[in-house]
Amino acid sequence: MWKRKSEERRNERPGAPLPAGMFLAVLGLAMMGFGICRGEMAVVMEKAVNICMECIGIG
Repeated sequence: MWKRKSEERRNERPGAPLPAGMFLAVLGLAMMGFGICRGEMAVVMEKAVNICMECIGIG
């Protein structure tokens, strides 16, 4: 008889990551590392502090 897609997925190993998902996760981590090496973390933190100070009304 015809199997539904949900039944087919149940037969796969539980928790087996999809290759595309693993590739995107590694790519995202590599891009985060590249941004940290360029010093982008400090720029983002500075902007976040400025926005918070403006919202609170201190700055």
